[in-house]
Amino acid sequence: MAQPGNPWLAPIYLPGSEPYPPGTTEEEKEGYRQMQRWTKVGGDFMHYCPTKVAMAGGMGFALGGFVSLMGATFALDDPLSRANQQLTTGGKTMAVVKDMGRNMLSQGRGFAKVGALYSGYECVIEGYRAKNDHWNGIAGGFCAGATLARKSGPWGCLLGGLGFAAFSAVIDLYMRKVPTEEP
Repeated sequence: MAQPGNPWLAPIYLPGSEPYPPGTTEEEKEGYRQMQRWTKVGGDFMHYCPTKVAMAGGMGFALGGFVSLMGATFALDDPLSRANQQLTTGGKTMAVVKDMGRNMLSQGRGFAKVGALYSGYECVIEGYRAKNDHWNGIAGGFCAGATLARKSGPWGCLLGGLGFAAFSAVIDLYMRKVPTEEP
């Protein structure tokens, strides 16, 4: 339904009264309405803080495991560590696989903790401020850095928070910069 009296305005339709293409059956219309409902639910689901924290933790765990796996591939043929010379090839392989798995789990948990803390703090601050800008990431980075350094005392918390906030600011400002247009 177009705005009466002004053909230049875009038409505004109430939800559920949008026009359908000619020849659309009632079954197709119901399918379209159901698709719109699920699209809205799925889009809203991604904006909840628990969802963001779980995704950041899961992706951090996967990234930490991958980084550990890559590091382990470069450390396998260390000529200075010849401690287990008496093991068979199968025994050496099992020892290497167990060590890699242990390191992947440890590194993955560390990355998951960092990602979940940062994402959680940033999401809570964004919800409190009701703004989406770089200050949320900086404040979230400070809180996450201070939390991760909590066992090293007040100065450690301050320096950890400042370091994480500075790193977060650099990354966030880089990600939010306007791309240059090249002809």
